[in-house]
Amino acid sequence: MQNKFMKIYHDIADKIQEGTFSPQSKLPSEHDLMEKYNTSRETIRKALNMLAQNGFIQKVQGKGSIVLDARKFDFPISGLVSFKELAKKIGSNNKTYVKKLDLIKPDSYIQEQLKVKEDAKVWEVHRVREIDGENVILDKDFFSKVYIDHLTAEICANSIYEYIESDLNMTISFAKKEITVVEPTEEDRELLDLEGFSNIVVVKNYVYFDDASLFQYTESRHRPDKFRFVDFARRTHG
Repeated sequence: MQNKFMKIYHDIADKIQEGTFSPQSKLPSEHDLMEKYNTSRETIRKALNMLAQNGFIQKVQGKGSIVLDARKFDFPISGLVSFKELAKKIGSNNKTYVKKLDLIKPDSYIQEQLKVKEDAKVWEVHRVREIDGENVILDKDFFSKVYIDHLTAEICANSIYEYIESDLNMTISFAKKEITVVEPTEEDRELLDLEGFSNIVVVKNYVYFDDASLFQYTESRHRPDKFRFVDFARRTHG
């Protein structure tokens, strides 16, 4: 027999997916849910915890349980996809805001990430991605000028990958990725809509051309509720 908290979890999850509880609305209080389902506070809390773990609600201190958009945008880990390509696939309203475009002398950290020398020139590009009216991604890109000689705000707002492949006729081949969950920085809080979120997901990308030249290092900083990171894994038998 299914546990009572699981039945409550499925009932509320179904209501969120059907739109009975709309995104950004508040769920009824724990007390109201106890009365509605005729059960204990502990059972309600178990159901709410499971809803939070599975991305249906965000528990915000002092505000209760906020309903999240049940639509998740699949963000492929093993594939290499530009934001423009991703946005076209998910068909949402989206905008890109170029917050920074500078040709810099890399500090020691960027020198290490891009494997360049101190006197190298590197493009630093910061872009905020808006989806359905909310700023949910901050992309901080660093490109070696050895490979990308010219960049404009227009290119950055459209698609740098499209420019590299269509205009420069270079083949982007593979990437090494690292995913961490961290506390937001002041910059994250300033540029992204993070009210109620105490963590962000950071995807670090090291991107290579088909001749194995490392040309890009990226930190893609994501609000955690909007994206589901997906991969396909196959077990190998020795």
